[in-house]
Amino acid sequence: MSLREDAARVLKEWPAPSADQERLRLAYLDHLAAHQDGMWKPCKDGHITASALVIDPAGGRVLLTLHRKLEMWLQMGGHCEPEDASLADAALREAREESGIAEGLTLLPGGPVRLDRHHTPCAWHLDVQYAALAPAGAVTAVSDESLDVRWFPYDEVASVADGSVVRLVERTRALL
Repeated sequence: MSLREDAARVLKEWPAPSADQERLRLAYLDHLAAHQDGMWKPCKDGHITASALVIDPAGGRVLLTLHRKLEMWLQMGGHCEPEDASLADAALREAREESGIAEGLTLLPGGPVRLDRHHTPCAWHLDVQYAALAPAGAVTAVSDESLDVRWFPYDEVASVADGSVVRLVERTRALL
């Protein structure tokens, strides 16, 4: 199964938690149907991306990255790569690369947590957002794509990140 086929399958099967999320889910499926290259960065009409919120439920905190280009605190994530076997694999790869946590990250079962469509300097990102559970004692490192990585208590996220990250944290916590 190709990455594009996996993305379509995931989106077809995902039970959207709200009417807004259902509209996005259908828009993502329409995008994939209209664009054979809709998974990849060169698609200027937008492309599917994958991200993961790294969370430490025992510590009541999430790990965010200060994105080098956007200069915003965000969850780990980005463009899909040809070697990614699935959207989940892409999200987990991005979480490992950007957090520096090489081992022990596991995705929260049940598939994506939510969807978020946002404009970036390269195009629209149709982001499929997962949550990754951090192992106990996880050691982080700043990647080339980041200015910093830092743990934030749940109640501090709204003071450093935008609404999309806050909604991702809220939805993830509701699923825990």
